[in-house]
Order: sequence, then structure tokens, then C-alpha cells
Amino acid sequence: MGGISKKLFLAHLAVIGANVIYGINYVVAKGIMPDYLQPRVIILMRVAGAAIIFWVVASFYEKKSISKRDYLRLAICALFGIAINQIMFFEGLNLTTPINASIIMVGTPILVLMFSYFLLGEKISRNKILGILLGFSGAAYLIINAGALSINSGTFMGNIMILINASSYGLFLVLVKPLMAKYHPIIIMKWLFTFGLIYVIPVSFFLLPESDFSAIPTNIWFSIAYVIIFTTVLAYFFNNYSLKNISPTMNSAYIYLQPFLATVVALIAGKDVLTWTEVIAAVLIFSGVYFVSLKRPLMKKPNSSEASHL
Repeated sequence: MGGISKKLFLAHLAVIGANVIYGINYVVAKGIMPDYLQPRVIILMRVAGAAIIFWVVASFYEKKSISKRDYLRLAICALFGIAINQIMFFEGLNLTTPINASIIMVGTPILVLMFSYFLLGEKISRNKILGILLGFSGAAYLIINAGALSINSGTFMGNIMILINASSYGLFLVLVKPLMAKYHPIIIMKWLFTFGLIYVIPVSFFLLPESDFSAIPTNIWFSIAYVIIFTTVLAYFFNNYSLKNISPTMNSAYIYLQPFLATVVALIAGKDVLTWTEVIAAVLIFSGVYFVSLKRPLMKKPNSSEASHL
């Protein structure tokens, strides 16, 4: 395996790992909120814990000065990728249904494609459009077959929050891409969560006195540890590491795997059975990821010299 192919392999492996973690997190986080802790308290613990961990780990890496202009970009990335992203997702999930949230979230790659075009000048190829449509169709098909959409006034505000969350995360993936080419992912994560903590404290700290930490059982503390260490530290690091070698559009296309991975976990746990719904969805999703990853069109048009010999 050559140097470039190895980097690409590790980048794809990293983003798959991140989405596996996110897929499991839906089940883990559900057991914490709101019975034991309010969403914004969990967010505060996530961001504070991640900031501490990344500062400690970053101390072992070579120090590279960050330009003042990049500090501003880091602060903007933290606003969209940490504060708005996490707050809107958890607060929105409390007001809407998991089915609604899942459908809206799998629209993220479409938003990333648009942001990449306008902000990074990334070309919108037919392969990418086809891949995103296939992936979206597979994920949406799987999610809708798991339950019904809820369209009423009670879920409207939650749906809006999830849409803001998806848009914010999509914008974050595009904005952070140039930084990953200049600095080590650990250093980027350190500053992202530092700025994120500054944003999150004012809207979350006042809820801490309302939390009864003594009433939280041991298994829930393990769940909280998973959310901080895996969902926050490792998943964010894996996603940002992948952006050093693959595009934001390619990275976001793997979001389509989350509902599929959740189904696989349920199958392994014996809580579900394999049906044609899962098979069809898997074919569409993996076909979508394949087309997004293609660098060239499948059907190459012959040039004038080639055409003259036909």
C-alpha cells in the first residue's frame, strides 16, 4: 500500500469509526437525558471534558504557532461545529421524534456539497450528485420504514432546531477543512473545544445546580463517559483527521451509514431481524458512498482525436 493510498485508507477508516460511534451514541445518550441530566448539562460536560483531554494530549505534540487570522477561523468553526451544532441537536431531539431528526440529519451531505461549492470552490460532479441522492434515498428508506414521520405543531420547533444543527455541522466541515491542511488535528481540536467551552458556559452553567449528580447510577456514569470520551473526543478527532485527506463532501456522505449501522447493532444484539428493507437500503447507501468517492466519471467522453478513429 503506497503512501497516498495508505493515507486515504486511514482517512476513510477514521470517518467510518466516527460514524460507528455516532450510531451507538443514539442509544447511549437516550438513557441519560432527560431523566438524569438536562441536554445542556451533558453538552457542558462533553465540551469541558474534551477541552481538558485535548489540552493534555496536545502538550505532547510539537508546538506550532497559530496565526491570528486562524484563531478567528477557529473561533468561527467552534461556534458552528461545537456550540450551535450540539445545543441545537440535543434541544431539538427533545422536541421532535427520532424519525424526524434522522430524516433531517441525512440531508447534511447535500448542505455540505452546497457549502463546499460556494466556499471552497469544490466542483459539483455528476458522480457526487448521484452518490448523494442514492445515499439519501437509502438512509431515508431505512428510517421511514422504522416508523412514521410526525408532522404537527408540537414537533415543528424541534424540526427547525435539527435543521439548524444539520446546517451548522455542514458549514463546520467546510470551514475547518483549510485548517486541517496547516495544523495537526490534535491542536485544532484543542482550540475548537476551548472556544466551544467559552460559548457553552453562559447557556449551560446555570443548570448545574438543578442536577442531582448523587442520584446518577453507575451504568449512567459509564454512558456519560462514553459520550465524553468516544462521541466527543474520538469521533470529533476521527472526523477532523479524515478531512486532511478527503473532501468535506466525502466525509459527510458517510453520515448515511449511521441508520444502517444502528440496524446492524440491533441485528447483532438480537433485537431485530434482517429484511429486504435493510438489504435495499444497504445497497443504495454503499452505492452512494462509492459514487461520491469517484474522482472521474464512469463514462468518459472521447476527445476529438479518439473520435476521429471511431
